[in-house]
Amino acid sequence: MIGQVLIEGIVACFIVLIACVIGIANGPAGLVILYEKEVQQRVIERGLITEERMKRNAALFKIFGILPFFIFVLAAVYGVNGARGFGEGFWQICVILLIEGLFDRLFIDWFWVGKTKAWIIPGTEDLMPYIYGKSLIIKWATTLIGYPVCAAILAAIMNLILK
Repeated sequence: MIGQVLIEGIVACFIVLIACVIGIANGPAGLVILYEKEVQQRVIERGLITEERMKRNAALFKIFGILPFFIFVLAAVYGVNGARGFGEGFWQICVILLIEGLFDRLFIDWFWVGKTKAWIIPGTEDLMPYIYGKSLIIKWATTLIGYPVCAAILAAIMNLILK
């Protein structure tokens, strides 16, 4: 079962990765919503994106990136793995979320955004790194504390539904 949950965690990473690839397909300004506010303002000032387009992209990212991610997690844990009860659902959801969260923090944020040119928006290089300070702390806290809390909430809800 642990091997299966680990594989599901890797699949969850690919769901988020695909959402990011699609989000920056026409340039990294497409997902400037994931950057610091200063970067977002600069990109708007330079005419690379509008505030309305940013809001639309944020909604699309939630609908086609985050929502499928959570649907996959619940389908994997309760549909494929057959988890029942709070504890069984909680540990599986938690492991999958933490795998994805670590992938997001280390591969996407630290390496892909921070060390490659794929996410560089022309005219904002002086604002790099794009994820720093308070946002970086919030992202890590969300991954290490928020995801287990989210796993507990989802497991509790599913436990009530599946009784």
